[in-house]
Amino acid sequence: MNEHDTAGHVVSGANAQGLAHFEAAAHQFRCYTADPLARVDAALSAAPEMVMAHVLKAYLHLLGTEPSGLMTARQIHDDASELPATERERGHLEAVRLLTEGRWRAAGRALEDVSIAYPCDALALQAGHQIDFFRGDSRMLRDRIARALPAWSPSVPGYHALLGMHAFGLEETGDYSQAEKQGRRAIEIERRDTWAWHAVAHTHEMRNSPREGLEWMNSDLDAWSMDSFFAVHNFWHLAVFHLELGDIDGALRLFDGPVFGRRSTVVLEMIDASALLWRLALRGVDVRERFDAVAQNWAPIAAAGNYAFNDVHAMMCFVGAGRGREQQAVLDAQREAMESGGDNAEFTREVGHPAAQAIQAFGEGRYAQCVELLRSIRPIAHRFGGSHAQRDLLDQTLIAASRHAGFDALAAALLNERAALRPRTATTWFPNAAPRFRDAA
Repeated sequence: MNEHDTAGHVVSGANAQGLAHFEAAAHQFRCYTADPLARVDAALSAAPEMVMAHVLKAYLHLLGTEPSGLMTARQIHDDASELPATERERGHLEAVRLLTEGRWRAAGRALEDVSIAYPCDALALQAGHQIDFFRGDSRMLRDRIARALPAWSPSVPGYHALLGMHAFGLEETGDYSQAEKQGRRAIEIERRDTWAWHAVAHTHEMRNSPREGLEWMNSDLDAWSMDSFFAVHNFWHLAVFHLELGDIDGALRLFDGPVFGRRSTVVLEMIDASALLWRLALRGVDVRERFDAVAQNWAPIAAAGNYAFNDVHAMMCFVGAGRGREQQAVLDAQREAMESGGDNAEFTREVGHPAAQAIQAFGEGRYAQCVELLRSIRPIAHRFGGSHAQRDLLDQTLIAASRHAGFDALAAALLNERAALRPRTATTWFPNAAPRFRDAA
């Protein structure tokens, strides 16, 4: 029992009803809207042996870096591996297997091969694009998509998503003008493509045009915020634009509202909340109570150690909230992770562990040590994932630590460097007084 998807690929184990649910789930995933997991469950209810529905469900559990998702994805893989599958589908199953083993690079390569053979496989491109993001591989963020674009046209469902992903890859490789063009084209085709909205927001962040960024994101706020599981991150971008303009109250309103008003326990949303609070703390804003609220949600997974980028953001909240036990749990989990066989061992060893130690040192007033740790990882910080905009927080922390350590010449040099990149926003926002954190307990 097979059907063909909208790009013409054979979909093993599918029937008409199951395929309709799968296509709807894939569209929701491409736009980051609604509930693709519910849709894919409906697909599997209608067609239990539909391999690609199992694959999509596994990706939904893996690409949020939730510690709990690994076990679920392993079971999905094991069940689906017993089903008849095409070569394309076996490539996806191999990528899922590799991801469950923490082998991010190999999974990205497996999906690269799928995309080379089947350039109109939108799910292979999207999952691969996300893996490139988690690995901090800006070149592949761009080129994985660029390779496939000639095979696509506006008549192929999902074309908007290719443009949106290409926009983000172009932005991460510094081609901001072309990135904005591609992102806007994507939204002209599909208004609800929240990844494309986000890609254009990044171009404004990197070009240091916060007013234009606010204008862009507010031009159709409902399009990217209503019923979107990517809304928190886009509201984070709004808050960062407010901070660049010195509007602390605006950033706090966004934190207390759409960024963390629901007290989310979703890892990617806690990352946004943590990063926003740390930026505010560096500016001398007392956010200790807010740190504690986010830290409560990080605490159950403090020792997860499954992805270094998450560890560093959890550490920010544990430092801000004075949670010494949880700080130690993060560091212990990282030491264990560095002895494991997955790629996260390298992410942690090279960047994540020294970054977490630097954040802890900053919170304890050991500013010279913080400076030394951050300077050592600055050239390679991309290796533990995230975007340029997200990793900018390490540079901000380095500047603040340099000032508090009395390294005036270094601080001045770093501020000069920043002024060259951000001439339209103030470079003297780091207060002389150290940020206020709770005493560790």
